[in-house]
Amino acid sequence: MNLPLTPIRFLYRAADIFNRRIGIVCGDKQFTYGHFAERCERLAGTLLSLGLQPGDRVAYLSFNTHLLLEGYYGVVMAGGIVMPLNVRLTSGELTGILNHSGARIVFFEPDFAPLVADLDCPEVEHWIALDKFEMNAPPAPCDWTKIDENQIAELFYTSGSTGTPKGVSLTHRTLYLHALSLATTFDDATTKVDLHTIPLFHANGWGMPQACAMMGTKQVMVRRFDPAGVLALIAEHKATDMCLVPTMANALLNCPQLGQFDTSSLRHIMLGGAASSPELIARLEAAFHCEAAAGYGLTETAPVLSKSGPKPGITYADTADRHRRQAMTGWALPGVELRVVDPQGLDVPRDETSIGEIITRSDHVMAGYYKEPAATAAVMDGAWFHTGDMAVWDDEGYILIVDRKKEIIISGGENISSIEVERAIAAHPAVLECAVVSAPDDKWGEVPAAVIVRKPGAELSAEELLAFLGTRLGRFKHPRIIEFRAEALPKTGTGKIRKLDLKDAFWSGRAKRVQG
Repeated sequence: MNLPLTPIRFLYRAADIFNRRIGIVCGDKQFTYGHFAERCERLAGTLLSLGLQPGDRVAYLSFNTHLLLEGYYGVVMAGGIVMPLNVRLTSGELTGILNHSGARIVFFEPDFAPLVADLDCPEVEHWIALDKFEMNAPPAPCDWTKIDENQIAELFYTSGSTGTPKGVSLTHRTLYLHALSLATTFDDATTKVDLHTIPLFHANGWGMPQACAMMGTKQVMVRRFDPAGVLALIAEHKATDMCLVPTMANALLNCPQLGQFDTSSLRHIMLGGAASSPELIARLEAAFHCEAAAGYGLTETAPVLSKSGPKPGITYADTADRHRRQAMTGWALPGVELRVVDPQGLDVPRDETSIGEIITRSDHVMAGYYKEPAATAAVMDGAWFHTGDMAVWDDEGYILIVDRKKEIIISGGENISSIEVERAIAAHPAVLECAVVSAPDDKWGEVPAAVIVRKPGAELSAEELLAFLGTRLGRFKHPRIIEFRAEALPKTGTGKIRKLDLKDAFWSGRAKRVQG
């Protein structure tokens, strides 16, 4: 028997098996899974009453709330394609995305009313403020057996951290199989309380809620990431799990209120979105007394492909070796094949030294970039998706990203990993955050340039930093330009540093280009 694979089945499973269990917590509101499913059906009915047609795009400009979460099911149940928008984009960027997608309906929180007023999107027929929206139509239950599992269910636009955002098309089948794969990483789902710290407008935040619904896990919405607020929510709801990008993790570790809240309920912290370091893993485990491990994925892969948790048969030499492995990109989840290949498509040696590109063949890979067949063809090689991430691997299948393909710094013929240099700099106790990019150089062609934010009250000079790096990096890898900033580095909506912006400043001559 072949039944359509769709995440709507997870919602109905939750409503059936976990009907009276609290499933969604949002501020002072709580919803059982049965009530939540009913609200999703009412949203579907209301959208149909507005004239929603199969395949219509419905966009959300919203922070993490139960209303946005309902959109992920209600829109799809009505036959539409849900399209969460990055709330940190400018009016020009949002206009471009909405016009490219041809969205017909846009929901927005009142916070964004001034921004919405500046959008020029003639194809949008309904602009709906979420604080005034009433689901006044009868519920519209979904007959999921009639769904084509290969139809697009969700459309996510990439963060734009390395270029122009592209629409990533994720089908019902892709989302269903991704959630099944991710659920294999859950420990004791019956007592799991997941804190949604990653914005749900990005795929890195969305994969977890679908798996949680399938398993009946309580989900606590974090409307906006605020370190003290997150610590308070952990204590209030006895959260057991959360996902963070490294910048979020650093913010929590440096929060003045750390230690003032009971966070003993935490069991797992998953790090993703950017490279982690063994030092960061160690600091998180020391602060929260739980397992911290890195994961890896892309918007194009729905997103999670691997996790660096324990692997049967692996014996750690010591605690430092465990932290080293848990900071790696990790090993593939079920349903995922990962390889590290050279330019000819041949596997590089599994010696943790030879660098190649990560490619994947997986049930999680996107259907393609929306309306962009050439861009899709550029990253697909038959069934294999080229991630653009450069990595090494070992004979246990553990992968470690060393850089993005476009961010490898070639200085005097030497390949330098910006991520390796960033990890070394971030290990200094005075560093809050940093980014390493290439800068032009008359002699070497390009050289590493480091942009650093010190921790509040900390002192660190360029000379002191270079002395610190002396025992950690070969001299040719040392940054030739060091810029200290007082303000935070520019970031995408998911907290990833906009390295392209920093790099452009050096190549256009707008950066300081001085040490100290």
